[in-house]
Amino acid sequence: MSPNPLVGAVIVRDGRITGEGFHAKLGGLHAERAALADCRERGEDPAGATMYVTLEPCAHQGRQPPCVEAILEAGIGRVVIASEDPSEKASGRGPGILRDGGIEVEFASGAEATAARRLNQPFRKHARTGLPLVVFKMAMSLDGRTTTAAGDSPWISGPQSRELVHKWRAESDAIAVGIGTALADDPLLTARIEGARQPLRAVFDSQARLPLDSQLLQTLDQGPVLAVAAPGAPGDRISALKAAGAEVLLTNGVEPALRELGNRNITSLFLEGGKTLATSFLSADLIDESRTFIAPMLLGQHESAGRAGPVSDTGLSLPGESSASSPPARGTALEAAMEQVGGDTLITARFKEW
Repeated sequence: MSPNPLVGAVIVRDGRITGEGFHAKLGGLHAERAALADCRERGEDPAGATMYVTLEPCAHQGRQPPCVEAILEAGIGRVVIASEDPSEKASGRGPGILRDGGIEVEFASGAEATAARRLNQPFRKHARTGLPLVVFKMAMSLDGRTTTAAGDSPWISGPQSRELVHKWRAESDAIAVGIGTALADDPLLTARIEGARQPLRAVFDSQARLPLDSQLLQTLDQGPVLAVAAPGAPGDRISALKAAGAEVLLTNGVEPALRELGNRNITSLFLEGGKTLATSFLSADLIDESRTFIAPMLLGQHESAGRAGPVSDTGLSLPGESSASSPPARGTALEAAMEQVGGDTLITARFKEW
C-alpha cells in the first residue's frame, strides 16, 4: 500500500515452492518475512533454499525490522532480486549485508527485471525525485473530440472503459482536474468500487473558484478535497473553501504543487483533465504515462468544439531524424501498447522509465 512499494517473495527448494508472501498493508509484515512465516507454517525448513523477491530486501528499521536480518537468521542460501531499491535508505545496502553474511545474491535481468521495475514506477519515481508519478487519462472520438454536444450523453468512452477508470482511481494516491472540468462536469472523482481506497481529489484553479455546492465539497465524507490556488487568489474564496472542509494549497504552477504533493507521500497522481491543466503538465514535462480511450464514433463540430482536444498547443514539435543512441524527443513515448476495452481502443504510452 502506498507509499510503500508492491513486493512479493517466494521460497523455492529443488524446484518446489515451500513458502510465499507479499506485503499486504502499510505496517504489516514485509514480503520476505511473510514468505518465511508461510514456509515454517508448511513445516518446511528455509535453510539453504532460494528466495526470489521483487525488490531488494531492506536493511533499515521502519515499521518492521530489517528483512536482511530474518533472511540471515533463516539460513537462506541464495537470494534472487528482481529490482533494486533506489531510495536513499536502501540503495544496495541489503544485498551487501546478505553477501557479507555468506548468502549468494543475484539480480535478475531481462523481462523479469523490467516487469518488477514497472510494478513500482510510482515508488521508484518518488524515491528518485520526490515527485509523484503522473498518469494522464484521455477519452476522445475518432475525430479527436473530447466533448459531446449539449443535451447528448456526456460519455464518450463505453461502460467497460469507465469501470477501468474507477479501478485506476482506486490505485492512485490522488486525482487532479482543472477548474474548467470541475465547473462543467461537477464530478465526484471517487472510485466507485466497493471497499476501494478513495484518493485525494485535487482541483487546480489559480482563483479558488470551486463552488461550495459542488459534488466534491458535498462528499467530503467519501474523500478529502484539495484546492490548489495561486497565492493571489481572493481571500474570501479561500476562507470559504476552508470553512466548507476543503484544504487549500497556495502555490505558483503545477511543478511546485506536484512537489508539495510528493512531500506528503503522494506517489501517484491520476490526471483526468481538463485541457488547460493537461497542457500545463505537458508543457512542464511532468507526464510520465498516458492512457487514451478512442471511441468508435465521429462527433464532428458542435458548439463546444472550442474545448475539443485533450491539450492546447504547447510549442512542442515533431522529432526529427535521430540516431538509435540518442534520447527520444520530449513528448515522444518510449513505447506504446494498444488493447480493446469493450468497444473502445485503449492506447497506453509510457514517456519515462524510473
